[in-house]
Amino acid sequence: MRKKNNGSFGLLLGLVIVIGGALFVYFSSMFERNAPVVTMSTSEYWNLKKPLDIKIEDESGIKSYKITMKSAKESKTLQYEQLITPEKSLSLTVKPPRSAYTMKEQNIKIIVEANDVSKWNFLEGNSVRKVFTFIIDKKRPQLSIVSNSYKISRGGSALVIFRAIDKNLKDLYIEGDNGKKFIPQPFYKDGYYISLLAWPVKADSFKATVVATDLAGNVAKSYIPLYLKNRAYKVSKINISEKFLQKTANLADQFPETQGETDPLEQFKILNGAVRTQNEELIHKLSSVVDKDEKINNFKINHMHPLKNAALVARFGDHRKYYYKGDYLSESYHLGLDLASNAMAAIKPQNSGKVVFADFNGLYGNMPMISHGLGLYTIYGHCSSIKVNVGDEITKNQIIANTGTTGYAMGDHLHFGVLVQGIEVRPQEWMDRQWIKLNITNVIKSAKKIINRD
Repeated sequence: MRKKNNGSFGLLLGLVIVIGGALFVYFSSMFERNAPVVTMSTSEYWNLKKPLDIKIEDESGIKSYKITMKSAKESKTLQYEQLITPEKSLSLTVKPPRSAYTMKEQNIKIIVEANDVSKWNFLEGNSVRKVFTFIIDKKRPQLSIVSNSYKISRGGSALVIFRAIDKNLKDLYIEGDNGKKFIPQPFYKDGYYISLLAWPVKADSFKATVVATDLAGNVAKSYIPLYLKNRAYKVSKINISEKFLQKTANLADQFPETQGETDPLEQFKILNGAVRTQNEELIHKLSSVVDKDEKINNFKINHMHPLKNAALVARFGDHRKYYYKGDYLSESYHLGLDLASNAMAAIKPQNSGKVVFADFNGLYGNMPMISHGLGLYTIYGHCSSIKVNVGDEITKNQIIANTGTTGYAMGDHLHFGVLVQGIEVRPQEWMDRQWIKLNITNVIKSAKKIINRD
């Protein structure tokens, strides 16, 4: 009887050992069963110049890896390593061999193989073999300037039409100063593009370059040959009076940012600083919208005179510095024209367009904003009433609003502003028939003649 019990106990013990061993193998990190993970940030196109960024990760640690480039004619090892100390994560920069750039093949494969230090798979560990297929594209996009405005003034606008050809085109833009990107639109025939440009009034210099990038990372650049006219603008030192501060205090009641502040000087600083910045940011955001897929066949624009028989009371570009009893308070740029006529005079744009904003905008008061296409926008500030709604398509000479004193205005007038892709520009140019003819109409006509000859 005792022998039988001993035999049963031995059998049970053996079973426990087997099960325990199986559970140890199943749950132990030494025997993890997940293969290494391989990722690559590069797209399916490669120019054989830019290195490939490859990442290999494994929870137990990477024991070895091999990276091979394979074409239809040959196979070449790019990197191979047996790691003395296993790594859980490897970030690799893989450069193509020098001979690769002379390859004629249109397609190649990058094969990444890796093994980990797991004891799984009869102590062989887990392995992965991942294949990445690339289309080889070593050619840069073709760029050429077709036609452009002869010159651009500081604070002014210009037009450019150019050609960009690449079957794998990815990004296309015009790079201005300070990181500004102007977005071109398709023009007239396939492969041609058009864009307005703007030289910010606050910038001392201006340079515009067309930049084209394809899916393989090839980059082409073409400088736009514009003559620069560095126009000077008025700098005004304004001494604030007690009467002005009293008017500011009366206006401050309508702005939430100045609620609770009773000092007129501080109210002015808030209005001319944080509030103005906030209002201008909204204008810049709305006027930066460009439909990059909309094809432009023509761009006809009439000279702009939104207020009949108006007197000019403040110019564009004035740099105003404010002082009180000799102490500096604040400064700002006047980025439009102030026009005055009769009280509550009718505002009639000479160009059709789409209303993109029709509401109160802080210092600008009641302010309609109209898009005229090609990234060209106009704003109308301090209106007593607005007669259009967002989304309305307006026609030439339609009454959109009436002048007034809403916002930060000391008297009935219109603040008229023109913007190109989020940058305020001189309204005087767009109010000048001759300027429009030379810089817009003739540039488009010239470009079409050249394009039709191709």
